[in-house]
Amino acid sequence: MLSRLFAPKVQVSAHCDLPCGVYDPAQARIEAESVKAIQDKYQANEDPHFRMRATTIKEERAELAKHHVSVLWSDYFKPPHFEKYPELHQLVNDTLKAISTAKGSTDPATGQKALDYITQIDKIFWETKKG
Repeated sequence: MLSRLFAPKVQVSAHCDLPCGVYDPAQARIEAESVKAIQDKYQANEDPHFRMRATTIKEERAELAKHHVSVLWSDYFKPPHFEKYPELHQLVNDTLKAISTAKGSTDPATGQKALDYITQIDKIFWETKKG
């Protein structure tokens, strides 16, 4: 009797932790764009103090990009997404590795590669929002 009294009257469900609208690959893209921009500026400046500061900021931005991709993977994407997009696990793994590579590199090509992977995740993300 008590269990019926305290049982929820309405059940709700969502495919993500919160109602949709809180997740967006744009956050990862913005951070990855910062990484690449810093790599470009690093290449154009010989000042050692500037380069040291640029490296520190680049590494921080890369960590944030990795965080945002990881949150999408663990909190937003669910089994139906992985069934529809079987490449998603590998894509996220490749993206995280590319961001890590860019974090440790001053070559803008590594930053671009991370951005290219994030673009693929973005495409899948928005396809999942349609259906």
